[in-house]
Amino acid sequence: MSTEHENWPTGAEEPEGPGTDHTAQMPTVSGAGSSGEPTPPHPAMPPTPPGARPTPADAQQPPVGPGPGQTPGHPHAPNVPHVAPTPNPTYGQGTPFAVAGGPPPPPPHSGWGQHNPPGPRGRGRGGLVAIVAATALLAGTIGGGLGYVAADHSDSSTTSTTVSSSADPAALNRKPDSVAGIANRALPSVVTIKAEGGQQSGTGTGFVYDREGHILTNNHVVEPAADGGKLSVTFSDGKSYGASVVGRAKGYDVAVIKLDKPGSAKLKPLTLGNSSQVAVGDATIAIGAPFGLSGTVTTGIVSAKDRPVAAGGENGSQPSYMSAIQTDASINPGNSGGPLLDSSGRVIGINSAIQSADGGGNNPFGGGGQAGSVGLGFAIPINQAKWVADTLIKTGKPVYAAMLVLRNDSYEGKGAQISPKDINGTPAITPGGPADKAGLKPGDVITKLDNKTIESGPQLVSEIWTHKPGDKVKVTYERSGNEHTTDLTLGSREGDNG
Repeated sequence: MSTEHENWPTGAEEPEGPGTDHTAQMPTVSGAGSSGEPTPPHPAMPPTPPGARPTPADAQQPPVGPGPGQTPGHPHAPNVPHVAPTPNPTYGQGTPFAVAGGPPPPPPHSGWGQHNPPGPRGRGRGGLVAIVAATALLAGTIGGGLGYVAADHSDSSTTSTTVSSSADPAALNRKPDSVAGIANRALPSVVTIKAEGGQQSGTGTGFVYDREGHILTNNHVVEPAADGGKLSVTFSDGKSYGASVVGRAKGYDVAVIKLDKPGSAKLKPLTLGNSSQVAVGDATIAIGAPFGLSGTVTTGIVSAKDRPVAAGGENGSQPSYMSAIQTDASINPGNSGGPLLDSSGRVIGINSAIQSADGGGNNPFGGGGQAGSVGLGFAIPINQAKWVADTLIKTGKPVYAAMLVLRNDSYEGKGAQISPKDINGTPAITPGGPADKAGLKPGDVITKLDNKTIESGPQLVSEIWTHKPGDKVKVTYERSGNEHTTDLTLGSREGDNG
């Protein structure tokens, strides 16, 4: 029987379910070179027409695409100090959730906490430029040929049937509440974060939280640099600044960093919305650096609310849990830590994980390479993230609401079962703790928390963590086949487990 503490599981397997892929790029593994993956061929260039003068576009361009990476996805390229997102793996071990953010296919990894190595920024952009240049050249060649045929075979008295219109100033004046208007206002406040340290590196997204230089992002985005590593933050104007970690909350997957020397940085905080007022069907806008492409804007809707998602937990690391906002806005490796906006441009969530198509084994993106969006993205509700961020700014340490019980993740029935017995000397229910005071006993199965039906242990944790210590909740549970209810005042736990 596998048991874990209700707040910080210690190795028990999570129930079968979608894995979670954090949207930041996976950390680069030392010795992997540029991810160890074969270099994609250079894009083919169209032949130069006879007699045409060579142009820069005829030159061979660097390969296109992000560098290799793994599933926790920060937006950066592989094994190079530049952008290439890597997906973050599962919220449940072996599950298909991935964290968005990384470059080319990395060696198979299993944990979302891993980031893909970032790839050379110049390379990726060079490839993109090559494609654009080739397309323009080809279009020019074809157009010239068609013009020649038309001139040679048509009556000179025939007028062209091509229709063109003059620019309409009104059409170019985007409304402030349009997607273009919202993106124009938000982009200067969204940053690309590069984290380097020890044997890992990765890239993700973040956004300006206040005028003091605090940036809000995911924990898995900054994790590679957490222990003496290096953090850099790049704004949409191309200016970069050094930064330091203020605090991290592994369980919430939230982190706050701060610019070391803001100097002339334009710090315009994004306006925060109210995630509790979000409704299914509301429009959403996601901004980030998928696969290293900073400043990417995608749109969608709120597909679902309060979606229980769990990620990480591999190799004894602490998993993260969220009662997420689900969206079909395209979110990919590298989007991790970026804002999910509503139709007014207010932040309603922090993009944190995606689910990719199944079939990738331990790779939440599927296959041996790096997968992308299939329309299943998950964001941490901003109401929860704001409380966590304010706590981290104030104390530097995370605080979690807690019942102070051990949960039994080997339980196969509906609900979350409190361990029937003590584990390794740790009591199933902490004496004098919230659950003990509420009358709960070892072996009780919790089926509802307030009006939320509880299907599993991880879901119970994600629901508890939507609350603050001291909140009162109504617990519905079963004991010996009979249903009971009790009122419980949540306690607290400070700090992370490992």
